[in-house]
Amino acid sequence: MKICVFCSANEQIDSEFFTLTEELGKWAAENGHSIVYGGVNQGLMECVAKASKQAGGRLIGVVPMIVEKSGRISDYVDVEIPCDNLSDRKQLMMDQSDVFIALPGGIGTLDEVFTVAASATIGYHQKLVILYNMKGFWDSLIALLDDLQAKGMIRGDWRQYIKTADSIEEISRLL
Repeated sequence: MKICVFCSANEQIDSEFFTLTEELGKWAAENGHSIVYGGVNQGLMECVAKASKQAGGRLIGVVPMIVEKSGRISDYVDVEIPCDNLSDRKQLMMDQSDVFIALPGGIGTLDEVFTVAASATIGYHQKLVILYNMKGFWDSLIALLDDLQAKGMIRGDWRQYIKTADSIEEISRLL
């Protein structure tokens, strides 16, 4: 299976996020899954890549030209898929992946999660998005989605498109 990982490229974040991300990368490789990700050599992106690679995993980096020009491509990338911009990147990631796991991240991660989920809601694919809720990181987003649901702003149940998991064991059960 190709698992797309959306996550932060920031370094100055909770150290436990790095520990849990390492565990995910190792678990993915040990279970024969490839990682599709942004290919950046920083933050949780580099962390998941390194852990997966060290456990024998395969890394597919979808890398915008601007990242390549700045020299921020991870050395762990096995297959580089270049792209022009972030819109291209999201489409290529959707095309390459079977499932999506969102680790802690910011605006870019939210953009990726909602692009994939919105595409599923109108029938472009039936691929699952999982919010890996490390240390309750996604609790406020989950509350917002519940609030939007209660206000009738989401057709159906958002949990049809976005699942939540608090551990790798829960992720494994969802796959």
